[in-house]
Amino acid sequence: MNDRAGSRCATGCYGQGVSIPEITQRDLRSRSREIMDAVERGQSFTVTRDGREIGQLVPIRRRRRFVPREEFAAMSRNAPTIDLEAFRADQDATIDHEAGGAYDQ
Repeated sequence: MNDRAGSRCATGCYGQGVSIPEITQRDLRSRSREIMDAVERGQSFTVTRDGREIGQLVPIRRRRRFVPREEFAAMSRNAPTIDLEAFRADQDATIDHEAGGAYDQ
């Protein structure tokens, strides 16, 4: 991307990690392919019109289908312990044991 990504953020916004670069509506219109390519790579932008913020372009978060075993183990280390007897009791209290199955009708 060239330096025109946002005249107000050309030198400062990228390095701060907090601000999102600003682009004008005119920039968006004239450089849409370049800007959309940057969004596809994970970059976000604030769109301005007449110096006012009017919207944001942000990449869509893709849902992962696979979590590596090591990552799952790391996430699970901080999970609360479950009392299995209490869990089963909660399930039994919630289930309507007298209701018929879906195929009984």
